[in-house]
Amino acid sequence: MLPHRFAIEIEGVSYAYKERLALRDVSLQVSAGEVFAFLGPNGGGKTTLFRILSTLLTVQRGSVRVAGFELPRQSSEVRRKIGVVFQSPSLDKKLTVRENIRHQATLYGVSGQRLADREAEMMELFGIADRAGDRAEFLSGGLRRRVELAKGLIHEPPILLLDEPTVGLDPGARSDLWRCLLDLRKRRGTTVILTTHLLDEADRADRLAILDQGGLVALDTPEKLRASIGGDTLLLRSTSPDRLLRELQERFGLTGRAIDGEVHIEVADGYRWVARLYEACGELITGVTIGKPTLEDVFIARTGHRFRAESNGGGNPVRQGSSHS
Repeated sequence: MLPHRFAIEIEGVSYAYKERLALRDVSLQVSAGEVFAFLGPNGGGKTTLFRILSTLLTVQRGSVRVAGFELPRQSSEVRRKIGVVFQSPSLDKKLTVRENIRHQATLYGVSGQRLADREAEMMELFGIADRAGDRAEFLSGGLRRRVELAKGLIHEPPILLLDEPTVGLDPGARSDLWRCLLDLRKRRGTTVILTTHLLDEADRADRLAILDQGGLVALDTPEKLRASIGGDTLLLRSTSPDRLLRELQERFGLTGRAIDGEVHIEVADGYRWVARLYEACGELITGVTIGKPTLEDVFIARTGHRFRAESNGGGNPVRQGSSHS
């Protein structure tokens, strides 16, 4: 458990790769004990921010404090306070589960009885005690992720950083991993910070920051972000979306956005609007989907374009709602 109120403090951070600006004046705070997600499409800036927090990149402009220590001046102190699980696999496949964990412990000077106690605790926490003698190459993707979590936490860091932790995992393994993370926060008070491009995954966090084109476009709990849209979301499919949007504005005073052959509008009591819209503009409408606001609706409202990301085995969730075609 961190003695500080904030696990992460980011103020006015910008970062550029030559001419490309990857982060633009990002400011936010992550409270100790939170499960916090950085959500964004590929190229949104979340990986650059992750690399700064994990001390792999130096702050170019602005200030960053991790566990109360300033980067980059106190990088050594920060590294002792964080556990890091990267998107790319880090296990030595020819070593056993126990050997992988002990090798990591050696790097942090964990040995003797402390190592024995920590190893037993991590094995129990992540449900891998019965696989301690198995070589990593024979483990499923979900079990390998659990071992990587055990490695990242062997030195008892109060902050765990995870970069796209469920990429390549099947739905069952993803659910198991999230149960482990939430149990870790509950039992140890660990602050869990992850990057993701999966909308349903970000929905599980206590709070999330939505990044797009290097900028922070939204910051709050998933519930409050969805509530900021209000009412129901109607997706009107059309062969002439721009014309349909003009008709809706002129006839009903409705505002929305025409994106990729669909008109997105937010209204109260969406079901009451379906018949009215078909009666007035039926020749322009090829289908209607009604649903409650999602994080993608939040993203569209804040950026004016869809949330686009490669699925990598997880993908974006299918919108929940009723469809009329």
